[in-house]
Amino acid sequence: MRSFNRRSFIVNTALAGLGAGLLHSLPSLGKAPLHTETGKRIGIIGLDTSHSEVFTKAINGGGPEMKGYKVIAAYPHGSKDIPAALKMKPGIIEAVKANGVEIVDSIEELIRKVDVVLLETIDGRPHFEQALPVMQAGKRMFIDKPIAATLDDVKKIFAASKKYDAPVFSSSALRFDGNVQKVVSGSIGKVLGADVYTPAEIESNHMDMAWYAIHGIEMLFTVMGPGCKTVTRVYNDGVDFVTGVWEDGRVGSVRGIRNGASNIAGTAFGESGISPLGPFNSYSPLIAEIIGFFETGKPPVSEKETMEIFSFIKAADLSRKRNGSPVSLANV
Repeated sequence: MRSFNRRSFIVNTALAGLGAGLLHSLPSLGKAPLHTETGKRIGIIGLDTSHSEVFTKAINGGGPEMKGYKVIAAYPHGSKDIPAALKMKPGIIEAVKANGVEIVDSIEELIRKVDVVLLETIDGRPHFEQALPVMQAGKRMFIDKPIAATLDDVKKIFAASKKYDAPVFSSSALRFDGNVQKVVSGSIGKVLGADVYTPAEIESNHMDMAWYAIHGIEMLFTVMGPGCKTVTRVYNDGVDFVTGVWEDGRVGSVRGIRNGASNIAGTAFGESGISPLGPFNSYSPLIAEIIGFFETGKPPVSEKETMEIFSFIKAADLSRKRNGSPVSLANV
């Protein structure tokens, strides 16, 4: 089976999406640590993902749309045992340092230096532990996907967010894709159904569809909205096919690809038209939403929808274990 090269896809596509003008404006190697006004200081937790590099370059090299925010400090440690994460971490650390970011020794030190946080650790397992002191400090935080490795940890993160009055949100960039947002805005009328496809690499410590297929699932929920009732999953080594039936009878599907050509895209079917979804081409819309969230404290994705997405993912795992039997989201 030919595996999907996740890092190459992300880095090549993301850097292309930043645009030539932005890349030319990026800070040069060896730049001194950045200083920015209080309230606009961003810290990163986890330098074991290409997102940390891409987001830093976009924010620190951006213009007025970044509203004065700068990534100024980062705590580098994330996954302790995912080989790909450990392999890429040294290179990401150097790339982030080259953009004027100070590397700190602890999350507590990071919290003292910054106002808001990007939790970028690629591994969802330590997310709750890493997020908790940020929330206890009352700081706004974006948690990159997957928000956690299990549904139970997703619940713990949102409970702590409420307890400490510290807003959080999590999202795939595909939610804010231009074609997806056109459908959300009503370009084809009411959405009657949607089919998406996505790479679906599985990491054994995470719910199957949370590790990478979440990109397609987020796109599906963005256009379909909440209200999924049951999930059925057909699984084999090279592909997944997950079908969700909504409470009003609408049907949405996710083809998760582990063998052969792949991308993240799909089709939405509406009352007045049919529209493409994706493919992914830029992190810029997501970054703009993150900056807006840092400004207002209002999450652009609700807790309810994120919880339903992870209930969908858990239901898909249960359906696999039950040989493709339908699983009710109410029972996960």
